[in-house]
Amino acid sequence: MEKLEDLGQFGLIDRIKKNTITELESTTLGIGDDAAVIDLGSEYGLLSSELFLEGVHFDLTYTPLKHLGHKLVTAGISDIAAMNGLPTHITISLGLSNRFGLADVDEIYEGINTACSEYKVDLVGGDTSTSRSGLTLGISVFGKVPKSDIVYRKGAGVNDILCVSGDLGASYLGLQLLEREKQEFLANPHMQPQLEEKSLLVGKHLKPTARLDIIHELKEIGVIPTSMIDISDGLASDLLQLSKSNELGYSAFFDNIPVENMTLETSTEFKLNPIASVMHGGEDFELLFTIKQSDHDKVKKITDISFIGYVTENTDCWLVLNSGEKTKITAQGFKVG
Repeated sequence: MEKLEDLGQFGLIDRIKKNTITELESTTLGIGDDAAVIDLGSEYGLLSSELFLEGVHFDLTYTPLKHLGHKLVTAGISDIAAMNGLPTHITISLGLSNRFGLADVDEIYEGINTACSEYKVDLVGGDTSTSRSGLTLGISVFGKVPKSDIVYRKGAGVNDILCVSGDLGASYLGLQLLEREKQEFLANPHMQPQLEEKSLLVGKHLKPTARLDIIHELKEIGVIPTSMIDISDGLASDLLQLSKSNELGYSAFFDNIPVENMTLETSTEFKLNPIASVMHGGEDFELLFTIKQSDHDKVKKITDISFIGYVTENTDCWLVLNSGEKTKITAQGFKVG
């Protein structure tokens, strides 16, 4: 009998998708992309959700509740951005055990409301419940996109240019720093955190940003990506998702992937392989997308976008190292269970 833990995240999603039938004409796209697509007539509606579980997605030993609320909204907004859309409304679901008080709830919603103001979305409802243990947060996000501007994971063509926003790997190294501080605190509760010099990395993990600015900048120069996904599970994993959706391969050049020096230095400090840290880190919430060759000169004007590779005819994904050596990209991902 097939076990849940053997499927993993994406195998489970595929299994649910296979057994799901949509019947409404307005359902343009259901399971399988960053957001569902609903036909509203003159435009498309976009609907996505995220779930954060204590002990799985966050550790309250070092995660301020305000930052947690903000990060939840960011994760949901990022899915809408990955469809080339703009978010408009959110709902929040909250499960609380009896170890949380009203002040804690206020702090969570302070972060949520701050994010709503930054991303220009309205919080319009949700649900609350008691929980037998820990804290659970969920978000549903609704957005819109003109029908002519919709971007799916599928749509790339051979020789399209592979692009990424921002820099990668910082969130993962920020998590490693926080975990190390936690262990030192448990050994010596009187110790004081020493994270000032690493605030960039810690900030990228605790309070990331959804790249709506990139969506606006692409619209301003008149460029619509041919495919797109947000980087939440790591560059390797999300690149393979693009490959699967397009039934095409990709070559990515490690030397072209944007990585902060502090990320590389901290990876070495932890005796981690810098390539693995960048490729498998996750929770960067940057945008990974492809563009036509003819749009290269327009896009290169956007300083926070890097060209890291191109689309190939076969279905294999390769990482080309600085030495010229090629290594096949595989995804670690998380296992269910």
